[in-house]
Amino acid sequence: MNFLRAVATVGGLTMVSRVAGFVRDVLTAAILGAGPAADAFFVALKLPNLFRRLFAEGAFSVAFVPLFSARLASDGRRAAIAFGGEALSVMLAVLLPLTVAMITAMPWAMVVLAPGFADEPARFQLAVDLARLTFPYLALVSVVALLGGVLNALDRFGPFAAAPIAFNLTLIAGLITAHLGGLDPASALAVAVTLSGVVQLGYLAWACRGSHALPRLAWPRLTPGVRRLLRLMAPGAFGAGVMQINLFVDIVLASLLGTGAISYLYYADRLYQLPLGVIGIAIGTALLPVLSRRVEAGDEAGVRAYLSRGLEYSLVLGVPAAVALVAVGTPIVGVLFERGAFGATETVATAAAAAAYALGIPAYVIVKVLSTAYFARQDTAGPVKVAAVVTVLNAALGLALIQVIGHVGIALATGVTAWLNVALLARGLARRGRLALDHQLRRRAPRIAAAAAAMGVVLVGLAAVLAPGFAGGSVLKIAALAVLVGGGVAVYFGLAQRLGAVDLADLRGLARRPAAAAGSSGGEGP
Repeated sequence: MNFLRAVATVGGLTMVSRVAGFVRDVLTAAILGAGPAADAFFVALKLPNLFRRLFAEGAFSVAFVPLFSARLASDGRRAAIAFGGEALSVMLAVLLPLTVAMITAMPWAMVVLAPGFADEPARFQLAVDLARLTFPYLALVSVVALLGGVLNALDRFGPFAAAPIAFNLTLIAGLITAHLGGLDPASALAVAVTLSGVVQLGYLAWACRGSHALPRLAWPRLTPGVRRLLRLMAPGAFGAGVMQINLFVDIVLASLLGTGAISYLYYADRLYQLPLGVIGIAIGTALLPVLSRRVEAGDEAGVRAYLSRGLEYSLVLGVPAAVALVAVGTPIVGVLFERGAFGATETVATAAAAAAYALGIPAYVIVKVLSTAYFARQDTAGPVKVAAVVTVLNAALGLALIQVIGHVGIALATGVTAWLNVALLARGLARRGRLALDHQLRRRAPRIAAAAAAMGVVLVGLAAVLAPGFAGGSVLKIAALAVLVGGGVAVYFGLAQRLGAVDLADLRGLARRPAAAAGSSGGEGP
């Protein structure tokens, strides 16, 4: 599978998942709104998700995929899958006791996660109860991440990218069931989180079995391969998860503010996570096994080419997404969320946070690419120093800004420090001689920025023209948003093509290119 097609596969399925996620969030906003129950549920959801993104999809994936790919290249498929079984056995030996311990100690964990809740006993106890229902999801989705890593290393990107769709559909079913049955929606959502892990695990196990790549459980042993995996994971948990750590810091700080701050940040997070997921996760997921094999083969020219294309695709899609959320975030939030318990006040507060987060969207995506350049060389320690600096500065800046602009300051600190993360990661690669970007990227980057800036101006004007539509009924609002988004996309890509920022014909050709002709080693041309 060529690189762009892999990105398109992961990105397309992620887009389906994010659309389902927006349906889920629309229902959540209408039923829970941005009140105490919503705050408690979002904290309960963040806890297993933090561990999942730090360890399962963060540290574990960035350490496991390169090691699995190297074992696959050197010792063959059977040995690589056996290594997967060794890793799975040790993973479960750690996660099952951890899950029991965390459920037991949840009141103490909640003091750390949401210290501001301690002054409101009812909201604190609700958050504890909901987190106990959601935390088993961590163990389930960690196994999902391992099976997905096996499939990704075998160039089967679809199943793992599709798994989050099951998460969103399960939560939608939980919300609808609660609404129709008169059940507590927050509790129904919490139960649905864990049930979604069961569904995802079943699907990935079926996909692995169909590919004859299902790892077998054995008695947990610290084999040399597992020891190497654990050594790489330790720093990787911090280096790969700096953005998640920053979002954790955001929740801690937001808990110190009034009711609703956590919810505003959650809904804003969902907006900017759409381009981050579709672009950043897609590129990072497709890039890691490709770069790992290039590094293993000693193909530095191939590494440079893939890294440059990864950065180029990040800018092509990440920059206009950021500009759009800053320029017209309010009508977007209004159309998506403003109904039921979510009113105009919540729209304005959420849109302000989304615009602040959006300033860092290109940086978040670039970080995914630059981090992959480290992880492909089994260097999980390199990003740790960067992560430490960025996390400390994010917390300090967020704490300072909330005194001035409240919850928006938390989002702004995260967006600003994301660019610091980019600068420090790039400097580290440059010092090692691993950031030799090609001429095409250097020529196109400023043109991408120019096309996106022009699009932003057009969007502001178009939003003013469409204002009566945004003030109308639901159908009229959706139609106005469709025109706004469609107009922005057309203007951006039209200008980008005209300025030479992108070559749409070239991109279409790459997507159609047969795997056998796509590159020098089995069809992975950038």
